[in-house]
Amino acid sequence: MNEIKCPKCGTVFQINETDYESIVKQIRDHELEREIKRLEEEFKKDKNNSIQLAEAKIEKKLKEELQSKELEINSLKNELKIKEENTKNSLEKEYIKSINEKEKIIQDLESKIKLSESENKLAIQNALHEKEKEMDNLNSKLTIQKKEAELLEKNLKESYEEKIKSKDEQIAYYKDFKAKQSTKMIGESLEVHCQNEFNTLRPLFKNCYFEKDNDAKTGSKGDFIFRDYDENGNEFVSIMFEMKNEADETSTKHKNEDFLKELDKDRREKKCEYAVLVSLLESDNDYYNNGIVDMSHKYEKMYVIRPQFFIPMITLIRNLAMNSLEYKKELEYIKNQNIDISHFEENMNHFKEGFSRNYRLASERFKKAIEEIDKTIDHLQKTKENLLKTDDNLRLANNKAEDLTIQKLTRNSETMRKLFEELKNE
Repeated sequence: MNEIKCPKCGTVFQINETDYESIVKQIRDHELEREIKRLEEEFKKDKNNSIQLAEAKIEKKLKEELQSKELEINSLKNELKIKEENTKNSLEKEYIKSINEKEKIIQDLESKIKLSESENKLAIQNALHEKEKEMDNLNSKLTIQKKEAELLEKNLKESYEEKIKSKDEQIAYYKDFKAKQSTKMIGESLEVHCQNEFNTLRPLFKNCYFEKDNDAKTGSKGDFIFRDYDENGNEFVSIMFEMKNEADETSTKHKNEDFLKELDKDRREKKCEYAVLVSLLESDNDYYNNGIVDMSHKYEKMYVIRPQFFIPMITLIRNLAMNSLEYKKELEYIKNQNIDISHFEENMNHFKEGFSRNYRLASERFKKAIEEIDKTIDHLQKTKENLLKTDDNLRLANNKAEDLTIQKLTRNSETMRKLFEELKNE
């Protein structure tokens, strides 16, 4: 038990240790709060004083720096003025020198100009004299050239008339040669003539096939089939030829167009790409005499030519096919690339399906984890509320303990009241 003496009445109280500690705690807390307030006020005063001192020091330092800078600026201004005066004096001297030099140069140039003017006058007089001589020479040459031109004109007229005569003779010769040539082809057969023409140039066509069409299983056949192959033995062009001369006319077929339908049928049956009619029919028709005639508007890849265009037609079609062969190879390469791209797309689709499946599973697990986190958050929120409630209860208990006094404790206790009375009496 501890004894406490009241400072006013002088009475002594005996209380237990817990009550004594609570009373001491109240006194100590009160003293601490008062001491903390005193320290805070002192800290604020020291802080304000230190700030004022620092501001005064900074202002003083800035003023000193400004004064030093102003001094530097004034010194620089003085130096600049001195330099400006020096430069002005030097420039004036140089300007006077340059003016004197220019005057000397102008005087020299004026003297040179006078000399050159006199020299130019002499040169102009000499040049005019020479030009007059040249004009006389040119006039004499012009008269000579006019006479020569008249002679040339006469000679040209005579030569032109001779050329016209020779051209007329050549036209007559070629007309006769054409008539002889057509009769010769009829005599030896147009087929034999074309075959001989091709055989003479056979070495130029190394991998080609050019033979008569002897297959008449379908009821009709062409005259010749031309096929050419590349280095790998792949066919890249084929032509069905039909030869018609004037002796091949019948009572129903007199024109070239009469034979095109059957030729197109033979081309398709023998699986040839092009069809060419080599014809001597309609010999007076300029439509067929001027060159290669394209009939593809009526029949696919169909041409009509005269015998003199037989070899050029083969070379033309063959060269076009060789050029297209390169494009075919490129197309084949592109097709292979497209196949690779399709495989790549399939692999991409498989990857997308697998990725979507894994993404779906991961998202489901992620949702479950989020749900679990929400549950734990709810649980933590409940524990937080319980802790807040306990904090409120502790705060109320602390308030009750602070309000606790000896009078309140002994108010309803007879024994304690008697003891206090006894203590008072003693």
